[in-house]
Order: sequence, then structure tokens, then C-alpha cells
Amino acid sequence: MVTPMAQDESYQAIVEKVYPNGPHGAYAVTRSDELGSVTFLLDSPVWQEKDFPEPGVLVILEDIRKKRSGWRAYKARFFKPSDEQRATSKEKGV
Repeated sequence: MVTPMAQDESYQAIVEKVYPNGPHGAYAVTRSDELGSVTFLLDSPVWQEKDFPEPGVLVILEDIRKKRSGWRAYKARFFKPSDEQRATSKEKGV
């Protein structure tokens, strides 16, 4: 059973490991403070960057769904300076 969450929610996560030769293609495992472990495919349209992330890199995950094996992100990209500005604005209530 797949349970979708609100698609406009985004989560910050740290890349823990990259698997370039997974059974369904390249994928990454991340750790999010809110959700714990979240995986995502390193293929378009999920991964929106041209380079693969490295362990320790901060990423933004969106379109999160709960699958039998855990959380999966269906949209992922590198964290950008504008993401930090957005987070600061939310904390200030702007």
C-alpha cells in the first residue's frame, strides 16, 4: 500500500550512501530528521541534477511516499542558498 503525502512539503536530508548499480537503477539513501531514512532514484525525473550527490551532501526531498520498504522521494535535488533563505523566512513567520 502506498500512502502519498502533501506534494508541496519538502524535507532536508543528508545523503548517507549512493548505490550506482542498484537492482532498479542508481539510487541514494538519505537521513532526514523528520522522517528517518528516505531513498530516491538518481534518474530523471526524480533526481533533478546532472551530477550524483556524494555522502554528506544536503539535499531537498519532495513528493514523499510511504512504501512497504520505507519512505521514498519522487523528487530530489541539491540544497541551494535560496532554500536556506526560505527556511529562515518560515522561522520568522514571513
